[in-house]
Amino acid sequence: MKRGGELCGTLQPQYLFMKLQTLQDLFVHELKDLYSAENQLVKALPKMMKAASNEELRSGFEAHLEETKEHVSRLEQIAQTCEIKLSGHRCKAMEGLIEEGSELISEDAENTVRDAGLIGAAQRVEHYEIAGYGTARALAECLGYDDAVELLGLTLDEEKATDEKLTELAENTINAEAAAVGAGEE
Repeated sequence: MKRGGELCGTLQPQYLFMKLQTLQDLFVHELKDLYSAENQLVKALPKMMKAASNEELRSGFEAHLEETKEHVSRLEQIAQTCEIKLSGHRCKAMEGLIEEGSELISEDAENTVRDAGLIGAAQRVEHYEIAGYGTARALAECLGYDDAVELLGLTLDEEKATDEKLTELAENTINAEAAAVGAGEE
């Protein structure tokens, strides 16, 4: 990626145990965090697909899995261009969000109620990713990494669109179905 006519700086050994002394350091940290988060999500989404009883929700998770794989690819493209190594970092926030989703999946719940919970869990993930991609994009813009700005912006837009689709599905279908289950039991 070009910055002021030059390629991104190469990854120096000090980045292995990084100190966040510069905006570049923070940018690398954000990319590593997003890369870890997306890879964790690639492993978690099939479990969410399997747990979903609503076909539209299941197919939405399936579509987002493919999109998430593309997000990983974009991050790898940015890293390759900037000569950044993305491994060596574990996103603990995503780990926690996925753990909460796994706990929800293992609960003894009515299918529609579980689906409503899965949407909530998925939206927590989307909101985390929206914040992360927004931050990384802003840093890339400040650093003059135009190609990264474009790629991170594409992903940010896709994450926002996924969140909107989840909201629409919850508000127009799943929450009402879950509420009907509760009303029928009283």
